[in-house]
Amino acid sequence: MGLFDIIGPVMIGPSSSHTAGAARLGRLVRRLAGQEIKEAVLHLHGSFAATYRGHGTDKALIAGLLDLPPWDERLRGSFALAEKAGLSYRFVPTDLGEEAHPNTVRFEVVCKDGTRHTVTGASVGGGQVEISEIDSLSVRFTGERPIIVCRHHDHPGVIAAIAGLLYEARINIGNMQVDRSRETHLAQMYLEIDSLPPPGLEEQIKALPGIQDAMILRPLEE
Repeated sequence: MGLFDIIGPVMIGPSSSHTAGAARLGRLVRRLAGQEIKEAVLHLHGSFAATYRGHGTDKALIAGLLDLPPWDERLRGSFALAEKAGLSYRFVPTDLGEEAHPNTVRFEVVCKDGTRHTVTGASVGGGQVEISEIDSLSVRFTGERPIIVCRHHDHPGVIAAIAGLLYEARINIGNMQVDRSRETHLAQMYLEIDSLPPPGLEEQIKALPGIQDAMILRPLEE
């Protein structure tokens, strides 16, 4: 446990779990989307559902979707900023089951280009977050380390080629999840890596045979 875990994050209050963590969740969803979000339905579970207005969780979640960090003073005015940016949203108190953390949100978002994503995550304390599901794929990402997001043709050798690039860059893979579609013969891959990637690695991955799209998300607080 580090000092950050003990004293909590730099943030706009009142609660590290209900505001700082909520802002970080929204911001991670924005980073995963890779572009502006135009519509969002936020399904709030447990404590989030019960207290989201009083603790400012609603404002923090929307601030995160606008890519604002937890310490940004504009967080308090995120609703007005969302209106100006053309982001429509609504909050839906819901029950995501007994296994869900009390501070869980399921985001259903529509991006600027019309693509849709569903992301489930929780604020787990001290401003820390964990993403548990991305587009029906079970994952475990915190936003503390860089993440490689990749869509590729489901052919032998694609994953090995990406792993080879990471080996050459002396980067260790800490966490990897892959989901495949039999209908489209495409796969989605999420890799959490242990160190910052060198310049040009994203372009190297995109240039590999079979890669449809790829991006590298840097740690949230960078």
